[in-house]
Amino acid sequence: PPASQNNEQGSTLRDLLTTTAGKLRLGSTDAGIAFAPVYSTGAASGKSGRTMPNILDDIIASVVENKIPPNRAPKMNVKSEIKDEPKDDKKCIQDDCSKRYSDIQYSWICDKHVLWLRDHKNSNNWKLFKECWKQGRPVLVSGMHKKMNFSLWKAESISLDFGNQQADILNCKDSIISNTNVKEFWDGFEDVSKRQKVKNGETALLKLKDWPSGEDFKAMMPARYEDLLKSLPLPEYCSPEGKLNLASHLPGFFVRPDLGPRLCSAYGVAATKDHDIGTTNLHIEVSDVVNILVYVGIAKGNGVLSKSGVLKKLEEEDLDDLLRKRLKDSSELPGALWHIYAGKDADKIREFLQKIAKEQGLEVLPEHDPIRDQSWYVNKKLRQRLFEEYGVKTCTVIQFLGDAIILPAGALHQV
Repeated sequence: PPASQNNEQGSTLRDLLTTTAGKLRLGSTDAGIAFAPVYSTGAASGKSGRTMPNILDDIIASVVENKIPPNRAPKMNVKSEIKDEPKDDKKCIQDDCSKRYSDIQYSWICDKHVLWLRDHKNSNNWKLFKECWKQGRPVLVSGMHKKMNFSLWKAESISLDFGNQQADILNCKDSIISNTNVKEFWDGFEDVSKRQKVKNGETALLKLKDWPSGEDFKAMMPARYEDLLKSLPLPEYCSPEGKLNLASHLPGFFVRPDLGPRLCSAYGVAATKDHDIGTTNLHIEVSDVVNILVYVGIAKGNGVLSKSGVLKKLEEEDLDDLLRKRLKDSSELPGALWHIYAGKDADKIREFLQKIAKEQGLEVLPEHDPIRDQSWYVNKKLRQRLFEEYGVKTCTVIQFLGDAIILPAGALHQV
């Protein structure tokens, strides 16, 4: 039953929801609160009948049915909070940050679309992050590897500790997945001669996909799990115990997204003939995600680009001046190339990829979603067409050793 309706405040989120649920189910509009829909991705557990998500569905229906009068003053004065905010957040951030956040080392990259926090140790980083995050912008934090036990993350160390494990290994070029011993993957991580060959004699571009993940990660690699957690950037948001990490504090009746962590390991494209493929195709994450580059292997063997060759390939990208400057810094080690798109451009990108598929003579089914299926790596030529034909600009970011890239849910990206 709903909590006592005399308790306006509600001591917990559950009390607040059930209190309001009772009011709305009884036809009252005193609550003055509009609820967003709640989605459940699985069957309701238990046989007790009504569950909180069901009640919330009723709340939504009741709000729509009763049509809370617009002249009814809400209990929460939302207007007064909005009035205190600057009208143009973008202008406020870019023009006023130097005064408001003079104690934070930061820069803007990608045409001021990505915030780069340059000192991971600054305890005030989260204040500027908050301003950027509410606009749905990606954030880069550098230097996280300085807090970590580097020896734990070396390829040979992981191979030594877990080489006998079985896992799914993806061939990134033809999307063939095989279950195999992970030692085989790690043996070829920095020695191209030990990598698998495909039919035409080319070196396979392999990826150890999300191994291990979630609870398996914590159980299999407790030392690495603890090392990762203590090294997370912006712990107020990224730590499982962070006060602003809302997903970690959701009540039990919500369906939580998979919060990981996951270990994603892949060979670089530098040893392949085709540099127009990626190790992670274009896709969308359903939750906010932080990706830390904990190790960069230097591959050796025939066909591998030299360090100068790798830098030259990266310099051919549409890079921000600050990223070009980082490439020239001998103390920095580049490891991954990201292309990021705002969530608002998803429909345009989807339409563009379906158009390209038809041009290539591929069958495009009505229910086919090229982003959901992760079937595309958008190469340089296609990225140019995407901009020219749809006005969608690519945000290109190079991830160096120790960089954490934090993406909001809904942001499209490929690596």
